Amino acid sequence: MNIYLVLINIAGAVTLLLWATRMVRTGMERSQKAVLHRLLSQGKRGHTKSAALGGFVAILLQSSTAVALIAAGFAASGKLTLSAGLATMLGADLGSAIVVQLLSVNPAWLMPILMIAGGLMFFRGQNRDIRQAGRIVIGIALILISLRLIGEATAPLRDAPVLPGIVAYLAGDPLTAFLLAAGFTWLIHSSVAFILLVATFAAQGLVPFELGAALVLGANMGSSLIALVLTRAGSAASRRITLGNFIFRAVLAGVALGLLWLSHIPGTWLGPDAARQIINFHLLFNITLLLIALPLAGPMARLTERLVQGAPEHGHRLVSPIRLDDRLIGRPILALASAKRELLRMAEIVERMLEPVMDLYESADPEKIREIKQLEQAVNAAQSDIKLYLSRIRYPSSDGPDALRGQELAQFAINLEYIGDAVVKTLVKLAESRAEQKVKFSPAGWRELNDLHHRVVENLHLALNVLMSEDRASAELLLEQKASLGHAGRASAAGHLARLREGAQQSIATSNIHLETIRALKTINSLLASVAYPVLRQTEDPQAQEG
Repeated sequence: MNIYLVLINIAGAVTLLLWATRMVRTGMERSQKAVLHRLLSQGKRGHTKSAALGGFVAILLQSSTAVALIAAGFAASGKLTLSAGLATMLGADLGSAIVVQLLSVNPAWLMPILMIAGGLMFFRGQNRDIRQAGRIVIGIALILISLRLIGEATAPLRDAPVLPGIVAYLAGDPLTAFLLAAGFTWLIHSSVAFILLVATFAAQGLVPFELGAALVLGANMGSSLIALVLTRAGSAASRRITLGNFIFRAVLAGVALGLLWLSHIPGTWLGPDAARQIINFHLLFNITLLLIALPLAGPMARLTERLVQGAPEHGHRLVSPIRLDDRLIGRPILALASAKRELLRMAEIVERMLEPVMDLYESADPEKIREIKQLEQAVNAAQSDIKLYLSRIRYPSSDGPDALRGQELAQFAINLEYIGDAVVKTLVKLAESRAEQKVKFSPAGWRELNDLHHRVVENLHLALNVLMSEDRASAELLLEQKASLGHAGRASAAGHLARLREGAQQSIATSNIHLETIRALKTINSLLASVAYPVLRQTEDPQAQEG
């Protein structure tokens, strides 16, 4: 046995497993992200429903960490209460365990069928959603292939003379195994992949149940650590959710590890072999966690509020150009970088204005409207400061590339101000008009507007990536998303008109608001997409023609 070849084969198979898991998640996010976000943003539901929705979304995304980050973002924006967010996370943890159960069933005939079906959907699909569904199916097939490759790669290790000693040591020191599993799970950012890896090792006779159980408990704690680390720089509300989930999982995992250490409970009652016992133990742990912790979501929310204090908000930071450095005026490249950072801050303010728009359409909260109007003043001030700063930069040539880039940044600042105007003067006024008229959108119309709004917010994020990275592929994707949203807007308008012809009363009452909202969102999206054209012009790409 060539140990180096075995290790290379294992590393390659594990890499495929991680990549395939991510492929499934990104496919689901790209095709159904608006739907998933709508499910998770319902902050006034009960804990049981929150947990159920969290579990459902985690199964679709094959990741409890992804759910944690989405929930943390909604908590930061006030769309999700802290206790509901904790309940959502508990459900997501169980959903992740269910994913492991589903993927562990790997009949020989399933993989080629999934690969063929996914390939046909991806290459022959007539629209983006079908192609993304094909991507998801191919990803699941690749997960099954990777598990088979891991099994084949680890088979020679059964005869390795050093392995029994390592296994015996870790089995006799479950705390070390627990910590190693937590660290490795955090490192690869996927508890699903790690649990499947451990189960595959167990199927080859390399990991007994006692050691596998300690590794499973460590993986569960490591999984909660991923989201905790990723949100460490976020708002207090987002950090409270991930901290509460970490406390729940760490405490129960520690208690379970102690019980296993002291009682030496056999795993035979969990399944016929070590692999099945380990997978079932993982599911049992998360069911137990949900049953114990769900009633404690409220007390845990209060505890994390005491542990994580919110930083006081300083209103002057909204209007002060904190990233424009006058000392760099004579160094154009550095000065342009300073202006880009200030543009990023300006865009963050615009996002704070745009994000709650659909909430205002449900209830035109006067306090929230006042806040948005104050933010518009900050956007106007930032636009003025950025333009003035760019005009003062001492360029080597008035028509050189640096001067041209300065003009492009100034134009994007103007576009961001136009977006702020569109939010306040169009969308907010439409929200107030809907509240005054006391009319409601049809269910189909409301879904369409929410989807369009979510796409625009996502395109804002993509536009900022293009601004900072000047990456051609991202710029091309932004223009594709612009075209896609334009198509979705036309489809929504056509659907609305069809409902009018059918005499739908809700559509008749909200007709003007619906169509004006579509127009405003398309305008905002076009302004965001403008940042792509300069990047494509730099590469002399024919798509860069704006006409």
